[in-house]
Amino acid sequence: MSNIFYEKFERHSHGEGLKGQSTHYCAGCGHGLAHKYLANAIEKLEIQDRTIAISPVGCSVFLYYYFDVGNSQAAHGRAPVVAIGHKVANPNSIVISYQGDGDLASIGLAEIFQAAQLGIPITVIFINNAIYGMTGGQLAPTTLMGQKTATTPEGRYRLMGEPMRMAELIAQLDGPVYVERVALFNNKQRVRAEKAILKGIQLQKENRGFSFVEVLAECPTHLHLTPEQTEKWVEEKMLPIFPLGVKKDIAAETVPWFDLKKPSFDSEKVLQIIGTTKEKVQKFAKTFPEHLDKNDISLKLAGAGGDGAQTAAMLITRAAINEGFDATHIPSYGPESRGGTSYADVHVAKDEVLSPSSAEPNILIAFNSPSLFKFASKVRKNGFVIYDNSIINEVPELDESVKVFGVPFTEIANSLGKTMVKNIVALGALQGITDIFPKETFLTAIRIALKDKCAMIPLNEEAFDWGTKVVYSESEKIL
Repeated sequence: MSNIFYEKFERHSHGEGLKGQSTHYCAGCGHGLAHKYLANAIEKLEIQDRTIAISPVGCSVFLYYYFDVGNSQAAHGRAPVVAIGHKVANPNSIVISYQGDGDLASIGLAEIFQAAQLGIPITVIFINNAIYGMTGGQLAPTTLMGQKTATTPEGRYRLMGEPMRMAELIAQLDGPVYVERVALFNNKQRVRAEKAILKGIQLQKENRGFSFVEVLAECPTHLHLTPEQTEKWVEEKMLPIFPLGVKKDIAAETVPWFDLKKPSFDSEKVLQIIGTTKEKVQKFAKTFPEHLDKNDISLKLAGAGGDGAQTAAMLITRAAINEGFDATHIPSYGPESRGGTSYADVHVAKDEVLSPSSAEPNILIAFNSPSLFKFASKVRKNGFVIYDNSIINEVPELDESVKVFGVPFTEIANSLGKTMVKNIVALGALQGITDIFPKETFLTAIRIALKDKCAMIPLNEEAFDWGTKVVYSESEKIL
């Protein structure tokens, strides 16, 4: 066995006994040969310490149990973009994306096209067995016409579309330098397959560009055939649809890719890029605001485009971080330009945010009526709803434990001469109503955010101050 494979495979029985030398693949599966050729190529090119194998969801998902190289397991279809991330982070690495047809040609179709067109030097090995193998034998983009699968018991027909010829599609793009389709059904084809995989990786080692090797592979389990019968099926049924051969080879005509400079991970440069520094920020909160939640406070800010919900959310997040808490901000942009709602989920945790989603927030800040009616019912018991009663005239019926406050964000901002600061008014109201952080915590975050627009700081401070003072419930002024 090649030194590229681990001495024993830990997946079954902790690698003991016969299972320590066996993969999870079915008898006669083409993945086994493809693995062997990949390992041989890595060994021959002497690149083991430089190689990173990407295995996504599918039959290849457990690649990292077998290959003694760098490994990353990607989400379904996302292996090419993970591969690009590895390559640009470490240009000296040899990155191999190993994918099946359901993964690459279905959910990952956009990713593989964009990666191929980019042309960055990575190698993709595409296993085409004409079916979804791991998940139960469903119809795949490469399933043949008339072929019966778990989801096409009567066979694939025209309404389901024709099988996709990925090698031909990739070869038409400008980015790739080498595209070939090979097979495994006899010794002659296996020799060609091994050479193609070696070449695809060799071209990456030479920094030539993007290579794509499609391998027609056997899946006896879901074809309900013996390994020998499956080899014959691939030769007789698949080849007419997926002809073998080189589809593109311009590697010899190309110069090596421009030098990919290794990115800097120097903390000073990173802080400069994201617009912050190592300077310590003064803290004003004595403790975590446990009166709102013992460990994790969730907020949702929602409104139309221009309301400033996303900016306000970011300021809350930065304020929390300045106080030494963990905080997250997840934006979601809806059809806000058409009067709908976009929103931001914010979490402030005493120790660690475990989930950034605010499906049931402690606090909702709503800038328009669609946002209020969409999210108010989701606010948890004993939570807070703060809304702009300058423009929202009706409030939905809520749990009686939820505290509802109408504050004229827009009216106050207009009186100050700048409608755009209504989100800062909202932050002032948030502070005045909930006491989530001290006033100076928010003002410090605002001043830091406006450090390049110092002339705007007094106006924003005044807007915040008014928000803390002018707080209304639905029927009466309470402050």
